[in-house]
Amino acid sequence: MGDAVRGLAGKRSAVMLANHGPVVAAKELEAAVYAIEELEETAKLAMMMRGFEPKMLTPEQIQDVVTHFNVEWD
Repeated sequence: MGDAVRGLAGKRSAVMLANHGPVVAAKELEAAVYAIEELEETAKLAMMMRGFEPKMLTPEQIQDVVTHFNVEWD
């Protein structure tokens, strides 16, 4: 598990580990706080959306987000 998390270094600020909870990393405390807040809000949305059929982004829409916000997308 440690190798898997270590492999995300620099790509992800936060990960959720089954049976363990969130792990966040950042160069500064403020950035780590933002990462955990973002993870918490994402988890809330995921819980609220259970049972719904979300409309997924198309590959073109994903590429637009990646380009616009200059982010990596696996």
